[in-house]
Amino acid sequence: MEFISVIAAAVAANVFGAVWYMTLAKPWMAASGVETGDDGRPVNASDPVPYIVAVICLILVAGMMRHAFALGGIDSAGKGLVAGLGLGLFVATPWIVINYTFAGRSRTLVLIDGGYATIGCAIIGLVLTLF
Repeated sequence: MEFISVIAAAVAANVFGAVWYMTLAKPWMAASGVETGDDGRPVNASDPVPYIVAVICLILVAGMMRHAFALGGIDSAGKGLVAGLGLGLFVATPWIVINYTFAGRSRTLVLIDGGYATIGCAIIGLVLTLF
């Protein structure tokens, strides 16, 4: 059952990411400097590699979170949501901030990508504890 919960959590975070980045596509593309075509879409939009990498990485994150939750006795939806939120806000997002600060990236990009990391981890934490 643990494997199914990890896959479900990764899928949930991926779906959230699709909605998040579709909603924030224009400011994200402007802030990230992604090259766009004449149609306004990223030139690599049809490349499957970023999507495959994203799914693999979300499975890894969800798997590690499931392991940490098992060790920590996090076994309810409320605890999973709060623990996931905490991991996103206080572990994943600070790494993004460090990387983007040294790279001279904009605050907008930090907020968009950090927001996804934070809310995505909260969703993973919630889904992991629903099984």
